[in-house]
Amino acid sequence: MKKAMKKALLAATTVASALTVSLVAAPAATASGADLPWNGHHGRSIPFTEATVTAGADGSYTLKWTAKGTKRVEIKANGKVVARGGAQGQALVKGLPAADRQWFDFKPEHGAGLRLADRLIKLDGAVNFRDAGGYRTTTGQWVKMGEVYRSDALNKLTANDLAKLQRLRVKTVFDLRMTEERTKDADQVPAGATYVVADVFAGSPAFQTMPKSPDEAVKAMVDAEKAMVSGEGGKKAYTQVLEGIERDRGRAALFHCTAGKDRTGWAGATLLTALGVPRETVEADYLASNDYRKAANDAVLSHLPAAQAAVYKPMLDVRPEYLNAGYDEVEAAYGSFGRYLKDGLGIDARELKELKKDLLVG
Repeated sequence: MKKAMKKALLAATTVASALTVSLVAAPAATASGADLPWNGHHGRSIPFTEATVTAGADGSYTLKWTAKGTKRVEIKANGKVVARGGAQGQALVKGLPAADRQWFDFKPEHGAGLRLADRLIKLDGAVNFRDAGGYRTTTGQWVKMGEVYRSDALNKLTANDLAKLQRLRVKTVFDLRMTEERTKDADQVPAGATYVVADVFAGSPAFQTMPKSPDEAVKAMVDAEKAMVSGEGGKKAYTQVLEGIERDRGRAALFHCTAGKDRTGWAGATLLTALGVPRETVEADYLASNDYRKAANDAVLSHLPAAQAAVYKPMLDVRPEYLNAGYDEVEAAYGSFGRYLKDGLGIDARELKELKKDLLVG
């Protein structure tokens, strides 16, 4: 058991056993689209302040929206109207044909629309594979969905999973894991995709001692988050991810680690913050790993004695204090998030502008 726990810590405190327990219901997801022609939407105001799609276990979809300043909203799926309502509404849609992802086009009476799907991509070999987009920025724009994905380990993906990712246009895979992880559990990558090693903890001397108490485990997680920001491996890896996403117009791009929550969590937080998504929204996205991984995490903890489970649980969780440690390290080391992007990751004003132009709609 000590060996399993040490392995988890060496792997940036990710899950020792990559269980593939399917979640019964996925948390809600929000906004915009894989095969929608976005060029016609640039410069048009989006009236939606909220819009979500939540898939049910029975194949149904719950749609919710708020669109200020408009009287009518029409929602289509597969080219057919499935719901109508006013400026604020909710609808339950049933009976749609099976699809890799079910997309919904939210069309307001005035202004630009949004294309939405549930955030979770259901796979047989991963439990935390989800869309990194679908959030509203402080400027009222929305991060497109179907362009960037985040995930836990890919080593257990099935042939059907890989075919699905190929249909979802996954063109680049950024592997944030360490050498030991990559060697033992090599990625399964969809055909035609480019595989990029972006080792967040490359060369890091950290994580060599086992926590002996829950408090020590929490400290290890906080220290890991700080190392993601200030460590040379972290700076290089997250530069690779952001620059790779900015340069690759043939997306979709995917970044992942072992559990898809810590190294991947900071990659997602960095991307969304750079795009102008509010901090509280970024935190909600970060914490969603607790929901997506709940079944797998509970299974791990259930096999441990109570004392060991108490030490191990903080390493399976994502918590606000972990994410806050990353932002605090940004402030301490760079003074602002903008300086972190420029001085730490080398993302200049032109690259940031291109990233926003490419990934935001509205």
